[in-house]
Amino acid sequence: MSKANLDKQPDQVAGMFDDVAKHYDRTNALLSVGNAYLWRMHTVRAVAPQAGERILDIAAGTGTSSAALARSGARVVAVDFSAGMIAEGRKRHTNIEFIEADAEKLPFGDDEFDAVTISFGLRNVNNPKAALGEMYRVLKPGGRLVICEFSRPPRALLRTGYWAYLKYVMPKVASTASSNPAAYNYLMDSIKDWPDQGRLSQWIRGAGFTRVAYRNLTAGIVALHRGRKPVDAAVLASVAKRRGKVSRPAPAQPSKP
Repeated sequence: MSKANLDKQPDQVAGMFDDVAKHYDRTNALLSVGNAYLWRMHTVRAVAPQAGERILDIAAGTGTSSAALARSGARVVAVDFSAGMIAEGRKRHTNIEFIEADAEKLPFGDDEFDAVTISFGLRNVNNPKAALGEMYRVLKPGGRLVICEFSRPPRALLRTGYWAYLKYVMPKVASTASSNPAAYNYLMDSIKDWPDQGRLSQWIRGAGFTRVAYRNLTAGIVALHRGRKPVDAAVLASVAKRRGKVSRPAPAQPSKP
């Protein structure tokens, strides 16, 4: 859990995202100097969505990433804890199912999705390890996990320049582009307090995923992490025993009139 998350309750964090929902994508494009589009495309390619697959996009925001995934013909479910983001997403993407939910308590049964992805949202979860456990639970055996998240540039000189950008440049850009500039102070703190690539990889393995790997994007400012839910029944049973897993049934569907 990052220090930034310790300072705010989940409803406070959700409220910040409610405030910035309308101009969220535009502000992100400016703050990332256009890289947000490239990071999204790398993420879609890593997920490799196929027509007919069911894909869960967590921390989906206004659904920009969900729409990119849905172009393949996959059935995408977009989840976010911000009511404001969900409302904006439903207006923009009427063909995508949006659900307001907590990543630590996903409202789905076990083994429902072919792939689960989260972009720039794991930092905002109060307990990231619990969220990773939920992603593992809802994935089908063999299912794919893709996480795109801010990380730490491995080169010291670049890292120093990046921290300077976060401290001095980003607040000025946010003050002109965002409806809630103060929210981006939280963003800066959450990035600086977030674990590096190796530590996040350990968390992913600890949740039970195999074939865990990452690659740096934009010199390590962002890292793209991948994992697979095991297929072997013995391995699945071992992970379930280690985690003390209690299966969660699929939510009841409303009866038809």
